[in-house]
Amino acid sequence: MKHIGIMALLLLLAAGVGEAAAQTQADSTSVKSDSITWNKELEGVEIKAQRQLIKQEIDRIGYDVQADEESKTLTVMDMLRKVPMVTVDGEDNIKVKGNSGFKIYKNGRYDPSLTKNAKEVLKAMPASMVKRIEVITDPGAREDAEGVNAILNIVMVDGRRIDGVTGSVTGAYTTLNHPNLGAYLTTQMGKAIVSVDYGYGSMSSKETENKSEVERTYVSSGNIMKGMNESSNPGYIHYADIDASYDIDSLNLLSASLGGYFYNLDVNGGGLTQMYAPDKSLLYSYRDKYWMPGYSHHSWNGRLDYQHKTRRRGELFTLSYMLALTRQRTEQENSYTDLQNAPFDYTGKLQNLRERFTEHTFQADWLRPIAEGHKLETGIKYIYRGNTSHTVQDFYAATPYPSYSSEFKHTTQVAAAYADYILLIGKWSARAGLRFEHSYMKGFYPDGSAESFGRHLNDWVPQLSVKYQLSDAHSLKLGYVTSINRPGISYLNPAVINSPMQVQYGNPELSSSRNQAVHLIYSYIGPWLTLQLAPAFKYYSDGIGRLIYAQDDVRYQTYDNIEKLTRWQLEGYVQWKPFKGTTLSANFNLWDDKIENPSICLSQKGYSGFYYLNGSQQLPWKLRLTAYTYGEMGHSVNNVYSYSRSWNRYGCSLQRSFLSEDRLTVRISANDLFRKYRHYIDCTTQGDILGYSDSANRASMINFSISYRFGKLKASVKKTETTIDNSDVVGGITKGK
Repeated sequence: MKHIGIMALLLLLAAGVGEAAAQTQADSTSVKSDSITWNKELEGVEIKAQRQLIKQEIDRIGYDVQADEESKTLTVMDMLRKVPMVTVDGEDNIKVKGNSGFKIYKNGRYDPSLTKNAKEVLKAMPASMVKRIEVITDPGAREDAEGVNAILNIVMVDGRRIDGVTGSVTGAYTTLNHPNLGAYLTTQMGKAIVSVDYGYGSMSSKETENKSEVERTYVSSGNIMKGMNESSNPGYIHYADIDASYDIDSLNLLSASLGGYFYNLDVNGGGLTQMYAPDKSLLYSYRDKYWMPGYSHHSWNGRLDYQHKTRRRGELFTLSYMLALTRQRTEQENSYTDLQNAPFDYTGKLQNLRERFTEHTFQADWLRPIAEGHKLETGIKYIYRGNTSHTVQDFYAATPYPSYSSEFKHTTQVAAAYADYILLIGKWSARAGLRFEHSYMKGFYPDGSAESFGRHLNDWVPQLSVKYQLSDAHSLKLGYVTSINRPGISYLNPAVINSPMQVQYGNPELSSSRNQAVHLIYSYIGPWLTLQLAPAFKYYSDGIGRLIYAQDDVRYQTYDNIEKLTRWQLEGYVQWKPFKGTTLSANFNLWDDKIENPSICLSQKGYSGFYYLNGSQQLPWKLRLTAYTYGEMGHSVNNVYSYSRSWNRYGCSLQRSFLSEDRLTVRISANDLFRKYRHYIDCTTQGDILGYSDSANRASMINFSISYRFGKLKASVKKTETTIDNSDVVGGITKGK
């Protein structure tokens, strides 16, 4: 309740000074003629120290990372907590507009490597390499129908527009033995401009230490399972990206990029499992030790774009090709000791999993002004995706025990066409579009272990957004967004993954689900106050959800198109500068969710919210002090079976810049200084299994970071104004648990 009160106070303060701040702005709103961009200039107001962090446009909300003093030493993951409509929980899981099904762009282009493993990459990427972070709230018909409820666009720095070369280097180290290194460089060679970035991050055993407790009551038998486990997954990650552009002439531009990442983890752990009868007598017990000595994952993508401008102002033709590759290898070994009446007759197992993903994409776009303030954008697209997984399980037993092997291949072909109409007249701006997608999905088993399957899907996806500039400072926008979600390979793969207490497998009969959302966004952007409130409603009735059941005291999990969601949502952002050098901000998201599974007559509903509160004060001697807290409150619904309890984190930092133009920045921070562990509790309240799980991670940490900017530059890498943007899928290739 304390945190709710703080947020309420901030909102009241924002409302009270909003009109006074509005009067300090001049009438200078302008519309850029060749793109949907609202530019605001301040006249008659002298703002020396800070520029606006938030910018509202017809289809997106942008956060100016470089205008935030803390960006010099923080990671991109840290900055995301400050971005409106973005939430990051204590385990660094990202949600955009309250949804984990989003996709990530880099410089306006879909980045498969970031989308599939954002947590690992963004924790290692220095924020000093990022210019701004955008939440694209209304993607338009040009974007894929798959997973387009929202898009997170990370725009990298483009250099300083003076002579020479520019770049930055960043390093950080924590008391949990976690070093981060990053470097960025941009240079020009004749008509070619090249940008290179590289990053490295390492995680220690201490940092990744996890302690968990699980208790499950099996309804049919009344038996109670209790489990305790300790684990860690030390490892490292490398990521790199090269962007280049070449001006053929004033009308033709060629750009290319190549990037990706690689990480390796050494996962290990173990614990005790016990099963008790309803009368508390011990039925069986065993200890489990597991290790994954070489878990590795690498993902790479390359892109080539050609852009042609005609003599007609604002007309563009773009041709694009993208290749994306992902490879994942998992080798896990389990050993079982101290067996007392154990429900299995083997002493260990070895599991080997290989997953391969290849994607080819071709796209053509045409943007043409048709009259003053009117534009039409059309295009076509073709995607070919090929997925392969191979799973082998061998068991160690006193007597011969059958091994398990399964090979599964899955291909998806998508052909799409779209049309977008764009209106920019006076205080009105609007975007209306329609997209059609035909997809063919096929799964087959080279080893003959199951029958092949395939299906054709046809989807019409409309989009609409309208914005009205009430005044220089106030704007109102209404949007309607529809999208679909296709199942990924891990959700489709029927390969069975066994453990003594749990069995998990995919469902090859899954189909796409359709989402619908309506939102209203009110924005006030002034020199001293920024306020944004966004009520929304979201609904789907055929969502891909977990199906969990119990048999003989063993937990089974698969997936089906069984989930129905009704969500009422309020997103808010407040930033207030009451005094020179003082900044207060609040970023919050409130949900009222109801998730249902009509086929088994179960539902779960609850109110929850996420908050991030930040206060920053400029001190003498160029010092800046910052204090913050963030967390989740209420009753957060996970699925029809369970919900999560509230949690919170806190911290403070002190930083100072040195040298000319503040090129050198040093920062020290402390997080959860008086808390050794942070806990995340899930409660299972219905279904075949009841109980809870309590996961605890290291909390207390002191971090030291340093950043140095160098060089000068006249130009930056040019980007084609349109390019390939593919979407994420539900249940794609992700890091194993």
